[in-house]
Amino acid sequence: MTAASLDIVFPCLNEVAALPWVLERIPDGARAIVVDNGSRDGSAEAARGYGALVIDCRQRGYGAACHAGAQAATAELLAFCDCDATVDPRGIPAMAELIRGGRADLVVGRRRPTTLRSWPLHARLANRELARRVRRRTGVALGDIGPVRVARREPYLALGLADRGSGYPVETVVRAADAGWQIAQADVAYLPREGRSKVTGTLRGTWGAVRDMSAVLSR
Repeated sequence: MTAASLDIVFPCLNEVAALPWVLERIPDGARAIVVDNGSRDGSAEAARGYGALVIDCRQRGYGAACHAGAQAATAELLAFCDCDATVDPRGIPAMAELIRGGRADLVVGRRRPTTLRSWPLHARLANRELARRVRRRTGVALGDIGPVRVARREPYLALGLADRGSGYPVETVVRAADAGWQIAQADVAYLPREGRSKVTGTLRGTWGAVRDMSAVLSR
């Protein structure tokens, strides 16, 4: 990887406990873009201390944070990754190489839990159902609508993603499939998160994500 060839966007809401672990693992040739989505725990200051580019996104929502990070990126390749220490960023360059080698236009991470508590059962079942519905809608056989995605930046921005909530990952796959992109899947180890989960760790959070993703599919 050459300098500034990969920008990794980390949507962030109160992740100060996880940021050191994540940002210490940024691969050579990659830049971390931490998008602060209203944190009150000092996440933005901590991220700057580790050398990340920090973007302030005042519109709340996972998709809003991803969009702000994508707009701030300048590298050829663009990745999105959760910043709760569930995924090691050092695995992202291998996903990027699938794109560089012409084997994919979009690479989606498929979570492989390292422990039973890494991925609660209710979240796993909800994700399985969403993957089935995405497969029925697009014809793309994905086992997971995962927390890591990699694509070339300019074509990605041209997809015109509009969702600003939890439906953003599903819209990414749907629009990429509709555009005729080759979509690949890569396994990523999924670790127990640092701190309290705002989505998959609670039934309410999981239901909110399912609702947003279902709305994307219904459109």
